[in-house]
Amino acid sequence: MIRKIAAEFVGVFALLTSIVASGIMATNVSQDFGIQLIINMTAIVAMLGILIFVISPISGAHFNPLVTLIDLYYKKISPKLALGYIAAQFTGGVFGTALADLLFKKPIFFSSHHIRSGSNIFLSEIVATSGLIFFIRLLNNQKRGQYGALVVPVYVTSGFFFTSSFIFANPAVTFARAWSDTFTGIALRSVPMFFLAQVIGAVIGVITANVLSSKE
Repeated sequence: MIRKIAAEFVGVFALLTSIVASGIMATNVSQDFGIQLIINMTAIVAMLGILIFVISPISGAHFNPLVTLIDLYYKKISPKLALGYIAAQFTGGVFGTALADLLFKKPIFFSSHHIRSGSNIFLSEIVATSGLIFFIRLLNNQKRGQYGALVVPVYVTSGFFFTSSFIFANPAVTFARAWSDTFTGIALRSVPMFFLAQVIGAVIGVITANVLSSKE
């Protein structure tokens, strides 16, 4: 159990380091927003694919409290392990953000002032999260979870360009990004709205995947 929780911590830690650090690097090397977005996206999806591939056999590579809670609901994980996963995901994300800040001589923790709000952003996070959870659940229902290392990064790549919220789709990632006032940051005041949108999106994703998986 400790090994599984540690794997979740390491996975989210590495993911947030790549998210925040690549965002800082992107703004350092270009003033063009499109190029910045491509740099950030490339680093994130590459890291995400690697992490899912190598950590899936250990913990299932949840890296997302929503995925963990869904597995808990379906009794595929014990409440104790689920709690450990979620704690590891949030702490791993915060420490990953801190490391990214240090890599570029930024303050370890400094709250973001990047307000992300509006009905379009709220809807965007619902859509982004519902799609992510839909694909994860559908793969699991089809017993093809081993393809997650390919499907999830490809979906995230697409989400970078068709969502106005830039596909956070993860409460732990959202909270961690609030502690870096850089390209990928989000103001703490915007976090609750993202949480709500993500929960709604997760429910929609699960229902849709189950409907398509039904044999009736």
